Amino acid sequence: MKHIVLAATSAFAIALAACSGANEAPESGEETTPAAESETGTPSETADTEASSAVDALQLIKLDCGTIYVSDLDIFSTAGDYAGQTDTFTDTCWLIRHPDGDLLWDLGLPGILTSQDEQTTGVFTVSLDRTIADQLADMDLAMSDIEYVAVSHSHFDHTGQADLIDGSTWLVNQLEYDYMFPEPEVSDEAPAEGEAESNGSDAANQFPAFETLEYQIISDDYDVFGDGSVVIFQTPGHTPGHASLLVNLPETGPVMLTGDLWHKDTSRELKRVPQFNSDEEATLASMEVFEAKAAELGAKVIIQHEDADTDPLPDVMR
Repeated sequence: MKHIVLAATSAFAIALAACSGANEAPESGEETTPAAESETGTPSETADTEASSAVDALQLIKLDCGTIYVSDLDIFSTAGDYAGQTDTFTDTCWLIRHPDGDLLWDLGLPGILTSQDEQTTGVFTVSLDRTIADQLADMDLAMSDIEYVAVSHSHFDHTGQADLIDGSTWLVNQLEYDYMFPEPEVSDEAPAEGEAESNGSDAANQFPAFETLEYQIISDDYDVFGDGSVVIFQTPGHTPGHASLLVNLPETGPVMLTGDLWHKDTSRELKRVPQFNSDEEATLASMEVFEAKAAELGAKVIIQHEDADTDPLPDVMR
């Protein structure tokens, strides 16, 4: 079942990418790809823009990154108790604004969906009204203003707008990077398998938009701005390098974003593990670590796909 689900979602993402008419990817380096030089203005103009867009204190802002209707929730519980149930998941991304820079957490569904009717693959029917870039524009921000990007994990509903990244550094742990870009399997029977295309990209790679980004391999608990206010920490199991996010807001207090450690409030209450997770035992262990951290900090927990958690939030959390 795990392989069927992942194959279906990969096929869905690839099909959307094929429709988007994306430009060919530039050649990538062995470890990192340097960010392209900005063409938005002179150095002084760029500095003025950055200064005007900076914030005085930490902020957490929810972005609407799509809607996912699930026609049968069976695959979301190894216990078998979700069979025949339906649900509609919200798909949220998050902008973390810090005086020293901005972090975009998760990249939602593919932007091409904004120009299409809802699309169905298997049990998933997805739709998207506005891209991340459109929502940033409402705040007088552009994708090129974002210093850092990180995704909780590499599933299609969290990576869909990677093609919009413009000069940001991608923060990723080694486990998830290796999961996204596995070493090619070459054998005597198939010596060409995994060979790169002439443009420098891997023909078998399912993440071409990530392949050419400047990236930084981060530790298991990574303090993004060096002051303890924004910490990416590993919660493996949904994927090998799945991560969650801690944001220590000055007024609200600590907030923890779950990624896909859980998809529903009931999954958290019952400790349900999706059938397509990479490791059930690791998932359950991550749940325990997450809950212990949340209890210790007295943190507000936000399940990113649960509208009961996300809908009541203010436009800006401070």
